[in-house]
Amino acid sequence: MEFVVEEGKRVDEECSTLILPALSIGNVGQLAVDLLVSSTGADRVGYLDDPYLLPCVGNDAYGPLPCGEISLPLEVYESPSTATTLAQQRSPVAKGMMIKFAENIADFAASSGKKHVIVLSSLDFQRLHHNLDMSRGPQVYYLSNAEANGRDEHCERLGFGRLNEYDSEGRCWKYLCSVFDENCKEELTFPSEDELEDIDYYPSLPFAALFSAFKARGLKVTCLLCYCSEGDNIPDAFLLTRRSRRRFHSFLVLV
Repeated sequence: MEFVVEEGKRVDEECSTLILPALSIGNVGQLAVDLLVSSTGADRVGYLDDPYLLPCVGNDAYGPLPCGEISLPLEVYESPSTATTLAQQRSPVAKGMMIKFAENIADFAASSGKKHVIVLSSLDFQRLHHNLDMSRGPQVYYLSNAEANGRDEHCERLGFGRLNEYDSEGRCWKYLCSVFDENCKEELTFPSEDELEDIDYYPSLPFAALFSAFKARGLKVTCLLCYCSEGDNIPDAFLLTRRSRRRFHSFLVLV
């Protein structure tokens, strides 16, 4: 993966929090990053060229009228006012290449001095097996590497619910850990489609590969997730955007 800085632009080293989507149902993570780019006034500073992303091109993603500003598959924006870097992924990863892509984006984050990575994504509402407390309104769930069980005290204080389906000793989570850990000598394999169980749904998603890759690079990583269905997912994106702003603002206060 190569980071190409736009001509005349300069990378701000103070933007030490990286926010990016993990593609999933409803494209909620991508919509949320678009909202963050627009609401923070972030400026595009470059793009990432990765061989495992499918090519795509668009016209002026944020202007009210198309003006010939080309949009690329993986763009990098910076918001100095919030000390954040936002990476917007506009095209999917080639089939079977998610592990390689996650390795590359984690290497970029580590080499560019990021201290905290926030991954925004969505989960299939049909997978929500436990009771949903609607009295609290729509909920955002999190997964963090602050503790071995995925718990994060600061996320708890913000009212997020921990993703209880995370099990670091589960076979698929252990597989992800092994493929990103260069010192792991245990050869594990991911179950075939016929062998997959309900609990394997979560580690099979892109956010899980990204979480494991960032964790293996020694970076602080938080995944913020919401359950949704296909359709009009703009309200879900607004929910995830509001909650992610609370998370990275609280992190800025801590550091």
